[in-house]
Amino acid sequence: MAKCEICGKTVHSGMSVSHSHIRTKRQWKPNLQTVHAVVDGTPKKVTACTRCLRSGKVQRAN
Repeated sequence: MAKCEICGKTVHSGMSVSHSHIRTKRQWKPNLQTVHAVVDGTPKKVTACTRCLRSGKVQRAN
């Protein structure tokens, strides 16, 4: 399962409800990006959600 390595955000599930109230299962997936980040002083590829990238929780490697 896709998961943010910083905050642990994963897929959430629920129901899609039509106008006639027919319910079908659906998923909300996090916006995950693979980025080069500094982890323990060394550059490494990590999977991070865009919220962690925007908030500065990930220090990107050059």
